Amino acid sequence: MLHNSKVALRARHDADVPVLQAELYDDVATRSRADSRPWQPVSPGAAGSPYAVAAPSDEAACFSVTTLPSGDLAGEALLWGIDTHNRTAHLGLALRPALRGRGLAREVVALLCHYGFTVRGLHRLQIDTLAENLPMIAAATRAGFTLEGTLRRSAWAYGAHRDEVVLGLLAEEWTTPADVASDRV
Repeated sequence: MLHNSKVALRARHDADVPVLQAELYDDVATRSRADSRPWQPVSPGAAGSPYAVAAPSDEAACFSVTTLPSGDLAGEALLWGIDTHNRTAHLGLALRPALRGRGLAREVVALLCHYGFTVRGLHRLQIDTLAENLPMIAAATRAGFTLEGTLRRSAWAYGAHRDEVVLGLLAEEWTTPADVASDRV
């Protein structure tokens, strides 16, 4: 488990799936803006659920986010599109609606950076998000990401083409926050 003073990243548990499905996936408008794939109905127990507990993968590292000290489920976080040759990956996260606006996204981004740079030895992390996703952009820039560009009207999201922004962070630009730790589980 990876943690700092506010949140922890841990393996997904079966009990997480229905909560994440109901609060993150079944919110069609929000999910459509958070994922480049079209939304379609998926049963929480289905193998196709994006939150299904899966075996470790070289291409993605999926975590459940919990708050500390309570251990309450706060959302999901992941590195995806992991490219071990170029040592790059994309970063993503989604917090449950009741836990948004509390500064947790910045903490999750820091832990994902620690995992990507320190644990996985990656060279570059990238965030691709809609230009209107100001909370994600703020969390990323506070963690040290640089806005690298705008892809004009490149994403179809909930009925309209929208601008996407690309933010990047290189390993040499990142410093591990003092409160980031790893525990054996």
